[in-house]
Amino acid sequence: MKIQGFPTSSDIYLEIEGKKVAVVQSYEAQTTKTSQTIEAFGESEPVATIPGQSKHTIHLSRLYATDSAISDGINFHQLEGFDLVICKPDRRIIYTDCQWSKIGETGTLGATIMENISIVAAQRIETGV
Repeated sequence: MKIQGFPTSSDIYLEIEGKKVAVVQSYEAQTTKTSQTIEAFGESEPVATIPGQSKHTIHLSRLYATDSAISDGINFHQLEGFDLVICKPDRRIIYTDCQWSKIGETGTLGATIMENISIVAAQRIETGV
């Protein structure tokens, strides 16, 4: 059995049409579901639940454009329909058809500007490595 390491910042990235456009140092992902309960007259507890749609929200911190994306003139404010790829030792998680919902920027004189972006994704896919 091959022992693999933990994901690094190069293992978390944004991708457009198969091309890596930015690397991410950290992320926080949340999936919520709009499920509902079915209640029946005279019952003290619900009798069933109905699954609802899932919503995937991911907060990306310390996001940096790749050199090739910078030379292509990437603008995070114009990104849409991109994928977020998170590589873990035993699997890959891909959030597809992403749209940004919030963009923040942190910078100091002479330092690299860091982007912080919140995104929503249409779908979450897990694949083996």
